[in-house]
Amino acid sequence: MTLLKIPKGGAVSTLSPTRVPASGPKSRRRQSAHRGHATAAWLLIAPALIGFLVFAVYPTVRGTYFSFTTYHILSPAEWTGLANFRQMIHDPVFWHSLRATLYFVVLSVTIGILVSLLTAVILHRLTRSTVIRGLVILPFLISGVVAAVIWSWMLDPQLGIVNVAIKAVTGQRVEFLGSSALAIPSVAMISVWKSMGYNAVLIFAGLQTIPGEIYEAARLDGASEVRMFRHITVPLLRPILAMVVILTVISSIQVFDIVQVATKGGPANASNVLQMYIYDTAFSQYNFGYASAMSLALFAMLTAITFIQLRVSRANESDTN
Repeated sequence: MTLLKIPKGGAVSTLSPTRVPASGPKSRRRQSAHRGHATAAWLLIAPALIGFLVFAVYPTVRGTYFSFTTYHILSPAEWTGLANFRQMIHDPVFWHSLRATLYFVVLSVTIGILVSLLTAVILHRLTRSTVIRGLVILPFLISGVVAAVIWSWMLDPQLGIVNVAIKAVTGQRVEFLGSSALAIPSVAMISVWKSMGYNAVLIFAGLQTIPGEIYEAARLDGASEVRMFRHITVPLLRPILAMVVILTVISSIQVFDIVQVATKGGPANASNVLQMYIYDTAFSQYNFGYASAMSLALFAMLTAITFIQLRVSRANESDTN
């Protein structure tokens, strides 16, 4: 609120009101109540804060320290500086695992986003049934281990239902998980099947924010469904799509459970993704120093990829304004 003050000279000036510090018994009771609220707030967030410090901050700091040491559990960590990172640069298995990981990410993100976007658009345009939406998200509720076991049975070259159907049509069976060429695409398809429902629901929520009047106006102008999808739906969904792509890239780079159960990194290291190599180095070879260095490199790559995606996709901007 602004007050007008007329001085003796007749000039009119505006002055902001001066806040008078509260005092008295009422003010002291209010301050005491605020101190009580602050204490209650700290008590409520304390479990989450302690968990974050113990299970996130401490392992991160400890792992960063181990990445500069030689550490094999039974002997104390010995500081070696950048030796682990020099070994990583000249390690052919590391680069093979990185290529396998990037191949998996490209397949799972590209196919996963296209399938999820198509599913969400069909749900939005053709049906609003909550039952169908619930059925679509069901695969996401299944654990990665269970999904990998089920698909391993279905893709089995002898008894799998998929191979039985393929043999009935072509007369031949396909080694989906036992072939070096098909191992990564097969594992990527399992990942797409599992995450498709969750991504479709996120995109579906974004579709509901687009005003229906825009589609009505485009329809009156004679625009087809394909043209409305290209020039209305996709541009207005850009912030949601950017978020879904970033989340899918991060989860794809961190893939472990599906690969561990379905192929165990085989055949002949064909599906030995980076997470598998880090796990094997740490818990089979007990070389925690080198495994920590690779984990730190993976963290740096994830941070760089996420930053580039945010900049390129302009995820913090909306075209609806």
